[in-house]
Amino acid sequence: MYVAVKGGERAIENAHAWLAEERRGDTNVAELTVAQIREQLSLAVNRVMAEGSLYDPDLAALAIKQARGDLIEAIFLIRAYRTTLPRFGSSEPVDTGAMDCDRRISATFKDLPGGQILGPTFDYTHRLLDFKLAADGDVTEAPAREASADAVPHVTDFLNREGLIEEAPHDDTEPPDLTREPLEMPADRALRLQALTRSDEGFTLGLAYSTQRGYARNHAFVGELRIGTVPVEMEIPELGFAIEIGEVMLTECETVNQFKGSKTEPPQFTRGYGLVFGQTERKAISMALVDRALRWEELGEDNVGAPAQDTEFVLYHADNIQATGFLEHIKLPHYVDFQSELELVRKLRREAGAGQVQEAAE
Repeated sequence: MYVAVKGGERAIENAHAWLAEERRGDTNVAELTVAQIREQLSLAVNRVMAEGSLYDPDLAALAIKQARGDLIEAIFLIRAYRTTLPRFGSSEPVDTGAMDCDRRISATFKDLPGGQILGPTFDYTHRLLDFKLAADGDVTEAPAREASADAVPHVTDFLNREGLIEEAPHDDTEPPDLTREPLEMPADRALRLQALTRSDEGFTLGLAYSTQRGYARNHAFVGELRIGTVPVEMEIPELGFAIEIGEVMLTECETVNQFKGSKTEPPQFTRGYGLVFGQTERKAISMALVDRALRWEELGEDNVGAPAQDTEFVLYHADNIQATGFLEHIKLPHYVDFQSELELVRKLRREAGAGQVQEAAE
């Protein structure tokens, strides 16, 4: 039972003032601007947008500044703001095949139509502190070339030509909207993917790692990882056709997984899928591995009791805002609850003491 705290208004106001002071830090140091966060901490901005379910780099940067760099707090701010926005309609499904790729790699085929693009990645850095960054922020301009007009088809399409990978049938069924309706079980794949795309990156990474360590049969190859911008189109009822209203950066990952076949399906590869806002490739790969593990039932595989195969466990614990709310609520006053527990412990101690006295007398 929670108890309202009275008489603490001045203390709360002082706490808010202290928080603002700590957020600003030393006033002799130039204040961090929203534009600086957006441009120079872009991966943090991407995570806040992805887990906040709102694509707006400026608002995500503002939330990070307000939250003093606490990304879960920033995600909470973005989710709360999102609920105040009107909904004018829904966009058309984005076509990731038409992505303008900044990065495109495959671990299954070396030579791809459209080529592999390393892009801005930490993969080949030495993981040594660069003390030059502490002195100045000057950078050498990266070499550039004209973007190729060649198509960049999905790698899994190559396997599909030989029937070596499961089909991904087109489905026009309107998916449930997790941002407007509560999560309910059983959850179909569309709903699971929605939940995973805004799940906590660390939680999803841990589950994905567990599948690689043997807690679900899930030996995966990254068929393709692509990062880039795609146009967003929306059909305007007055016009009767779709028009482009903007573009978003996405990270898409398709994993290729072994499958020994079943009574109705021949041996072939299966798919895991991840799609996340911004450049968030660790999250997209993790999402694809967990997605594949959750598909055990529809593929006729055994449930080996791995956490990553348990849909309820995964989806009900993956949302860091829900988890944070329940975890941190124990900071609130529980005076009545605790007094009850206190009286119970005292009573048990009295009864235990009386029993010992009686045994000694006998």
